[in-house]
Amino acid sequence: MILHGDGTKPIYIQIAEWLETQILSESIKSDEKIYSQYQLADMFTINPATAAKGLNILANDSILYKKRGLGMFVASNAKTLIVSKRKSQTLKQLVADLVQEANRLDVGEEELIEMIKAESNRNKGEPE
Repeated sequence: MILHGDGTKPIYIQIAEWLETQILSESIKSDEKIYSQYQLADMFTINPATAAKGLNILANDSILYKKRGLGMFVASNAKTLIVSKRKSQTLKQLVADLVQEANRLDVGEEELIEMIKAESNRNKGEPE
C-alpha cells in the first residue's frame, strides 16, 4: 500500500482503512494478532504514534481488541463490523455524491442505473 500524504485523508485513517481491507480480504483473520504500531511504522515509514492512532480507531470500533502484554487482535466479528460500517458510511456517501453529480449532468435515474449495471458487469468480467 502507498500512503498519500497529500492532505486529502490523514495517514492514520489510511492505516485503519488498509487494516480493514486486510481483514475483509482475510489476509488477517479473526483472533489473529495484528501488526504492532512499531511494525506499521517500519512498514510505512511513519511515526509510531500515527500508526497507534490508526490502530486505536479500530479498537474503538471494536474491530480489534487488546490482550494485555500481548498486543492487539482481530475481533471474531470484525468482518461484519467493517462491512456494516463501510455500507453505512463510505458507500452511502459515495452514492450521495454520485446522485448529486448525475443530477448536475442531467443524467436520469434509468441511465444512471444502466451505468452502474455496466460497471458491475465489467468488474465481474461479464459482457455488457
